[in-house]
Amino acid sequence: MPTQRSAYKELRKTKKRTVANAHVQALLKRDLKAARRAVAAKAAEAGALVNTARKTLAKAAQRGVIHANKAARLTSRLESK
Repeated sequence: MPTQRSAYKELRKTKKRTVANAHVQALLKRDLKAARRAVAAKAAEAGALVNTARKTLAKAAQRGVIHANKAARLTSRLESK
């Protein structure tokens, strides 16, 4: 445990951020899986699921959960199929 007040506050902030980032990563994983499955199966709703995944990737990159280049790479791979 930290001994200084500022270090303790930073620990609290880190815990909050970790929970928030984990939530965004879970959403991202869910949306990417759904989009990839729909594209592979050539389902009718594939376009809508790819759009949802693109939005989730963009939001995650904007919030700093993932790197912007990773978001661009994953988006490009989704759209190329």
